Amino acid sequence: MSLAEQYNLYDQLLALPENLTGEILNGQLHTQPRPRGSHAWAESVLGSELIAPFGRGRGGPGGWWILVEPEIHFIRDREVAVPDLGGWRRTRMPEIPRGHRFEVVPDWVCEILSPSTESKDRRIKMPIYACYGVQYTWLVDPEARTLEAYELRQGDWVEIGRFRDDDKVSVAPFAEVAIELTDLWV
Repeated sequence: MSLAEQYNLYDQLLALPENLTGEILNGQLHTQPRPRGSHAWAESVLGSELIAPFGRGRGGPGGWWILVEPEIHFIRDREVAVPDLGGWRRTRMPEIPRGHRFEVVPDWVCEILSPSTESKDRRIKMPIYACYGVQYTWLVDPEARTLEAYELRQGDWVEIGRFRDDDKVSVAPFAEVAIELTDLWV
């Protein structure tokens, strides 16, 4: 695929209708509809549970930017992922970019799984995250009521925790605070 074709993919991504979200992964445009209610709820609650202690320093250490659906450009306009949640230590990204492109690799990402995105999240996005050095990935499945936590070690994902139902989760990189999973499920 030529460079012009790859940039054309980004133009296509920008032209998507409001009801679709898109990413450019391994040189292909991937689209999906906006998330279902259970997906949106889990994303919103988990974000709020992390923002107070880690983003704002309320009841936790602070020092992070935690953002919903950031557009991460691993390669500007050519390798573009949009995780459900992304987190950066402020020591690595002192300010949030003014535009919509995030070009600093996040320290943590979270994907909220759905039947239509689980395969892509596991088989396509996790290897891309590993390739570019994202240190932690969480996978949350609102239907199965689970949270899986992974840490990147020597280029491979190692599971560091698997939680379900009403477990209280304290796991890297946010081990200082316990998250009650039951709050994520509707």
